[in-house]
Amino acid sequence: MPEPGPTDVYGVVVKLVGNDRVLVECSDGKRRLCRIRGQLRRRIWIREGDLVLVSPWDFQSDSRGDVWWRFTKGQALKLAEQGALPDFLKEKLSA
Repeated sequence: MPEPGPTDVYGVVVKLVGNDRVLVECSDGKRRLCRIRGQLRRRIWIREGDLVLVSPWDFQSDSRGDVWWRFTKGQALKLAEQGALPDFLKEKLSA
């Protein structure tokens, strides 16, 4: 399981937009339109409700970002137990 960098945030996929893009509600309270990085595109399938790790862009950091990791359900529950996720993201995971 990767460790998030200083600018990376956790997020839950709210909507699949298409064209390898997803709408993610992030742990800092912002919704970002994120693209799925090339190495994840065909290897890992992302669905609504998945916990992902988002790297905000240097420009438009409040509205855009890159998804660079998808957590499994077991990994997401472990992170929630450790207290790494805010409460509103925990609620979205359980729903």
